[in-house]
Amino acid sequence: MALSGRTLVIRGNIDCVEDVLIEGRVDGNIWNEHHAVVVGADGIVNGDIIARIITVRGEVDGTMLATGRVDIMNDARASGRVVAPRLMLAEGAQFNGKVEPQHLETAMRVARHRRDGVKEGEATEALAGATPAR
Repeated sequence: MALSGRTLVIRGNIDCVEDVLIEGRVDGNIWNEHHAVVVGADGIVNGDIIARIITVRGEVDGTMLATGRVDIMNDARASGRVVAPRLMLAEGAQFNGKVEPQHLETAMRVARHRRDGVKEGEATEALAGATPAR
């Protein structure tokens, strides 16, 4: 799946189940636990990314949580926190933040809990706002 176009702006969270390429701006979290997320050269993500593999060619500001690896390519800019068993920082890449491979399991549990809590909260809000049928 590709979310492409320099003028594309998404405000909100993305939950997907296939590899995804971001070539626009995302202001929100990206959840793609068992697949890859690539932030293209024109991509900007302001939020957390949860994936198996994360490749940054553009800009990311947030936590990058990967069960496989995080690759920050040349000319990419990333700030925040990397929680992954492997990190590749290419020559020319910029990274400002923390690398915490030892916290992967705990961070994944917290991320899953937060995601499930949000989904339950949205359902509860929807039910609370629903008008009973007559």
